[in-house]
Amino acid sequence: MVNNSRSLRDAFMSTPGPTSLKSALLLWLKGVCMGGADIIPGVSGGTIAFITGIYSQLVDAIRSFDLAFGKRLITFDFPGALRTAHLRFILILLFGIMTAIVTMARVMNYMLHSHPVEIWSLFFGLIAASIFVVGREIKPLNAVNLAGVALGAVGSFLLVGMIPVTTPETLPFVFLCGSIAICAMILPGISGAFLLLMLGKYEYVTRTLKNPFVWDNFVIIAAFAAGAVCGIMLFSRVLHFLLHRWHAATMSVLTGVMIGALRKVWPWKEVLESAVIRGKMLVLREQNVLPGEWSWEVGAACCLVLVGVMIVVALEWFSREKKSV
Repeated sequence: MVNNSRSLRDAFMSTPGPTSLKSALLLWLKGVCMGGADIIPGVSGGTIAFITGIYSQLVDAIRSFDLAFGKRLITFDFPGALRTAHLRFILILLFGIMTAIVTMARVMNYMLHSHPVEIWSLFFGLIAASIFVVGREIKPLNAVNLAGVALGAVGSFLLVGMIPVTTPETLPFVFLCGSIAICAMILPGISGAFLLLMLGKYEYVTRTLKNPFVWDNFVIIAAFAAGAVCGIMLFSRVLHFLLHRWHAATMSVLTGVMIGALRKVWPWKEVLESAVIRGKMLVLREQNVLPGEWSWEVGAACCLVLVGVMIVVALEWFSREKKSV
C-alpha cells in the first residue's frame, strides 16, 4: 500500500504544474482572474491566460486528457494515467476558475446593472492593452497576416453586434451551450459569457450558479459542465494544431477578434430595444455612443480605462519576470 501510494504521488508530481505552495497560489490566482473574466459578456478568460503567461501550458494541459489517459483509467493503470495528464496544473487552475465563478457571479451581475459605465471602462482598458500583448506574437507582420487581423476584426465586430436569441431550456441544449461557451476559455477575444448571451442562456446559467446546490440547478450545471468537458477536449486539439501549423496566421486572426470585441465593451451605450424575460428587463439591441459633456463620471471612466491598461501591463511584466528567473 505504501509503495502504491508513493508510486501515485511520484506519477502525480512528474507532470507539469506548481512545485511549491507559492507557485500553486499564483496559479490559483490566475485561475480566479480567468474565472472572473469568463462570467463577463465581452471579456475572455483566454486573454487572461495569454497575458499571465500560461496560455501554452493551458492548451497542452487540456490536450493531455486524451485517449491514452482514458485507456489507462479503464485498465486501472492509475500511475500511468497520472503521468499522462497534467492533472496538477489543471486542478489548481480549475479550482481558481470555479472559485471566481461561484463567488463573483452575484458581484458581477450587480456591477453590470448598477455601475455599467465604470465596469465596462475597466474591461475596455483590459482588452485594449491585451491586443498589443497578443499582437506581438504576429511574426512576421506582413500583408497576409495583416489580412488575417482584418478578417478576425470584421468577423468579431459583426458577431458581437448580433441580437441575443431566446432558446430552449432542455438539458441537451444546455449541454450544447456548455460545449460552445467553453471554447472561449482558450480563445482570446471572445468570452464564454458573451457566447452564452448570444445563445440566450447567460441569465439562465448565472441564475443556477447563485444556488448551485439546489437539485434542479445542480442538474443544469452538471449538463453544462459535461458539455464544457467535451467541447474543450475537441477544440483544444484544433487550436493546438492551428497554433503549431500556422502560428502567425492564427495569432493574426485572434488579434483581430480582440479588436472587433472592443465594440461589445465600449462603456457608453444607448438601448434601442429591450424586453422583459422571466420578470427581468434584458437588452436586445443597443448602439455605442460618445460620452456626453465632460463630467466627473466621464473622468472616472477614463481613469478606469487606464487602470485596466496598467493591470495588463503589470501582469505581462510579472509573467516575463517569472519566465526569466
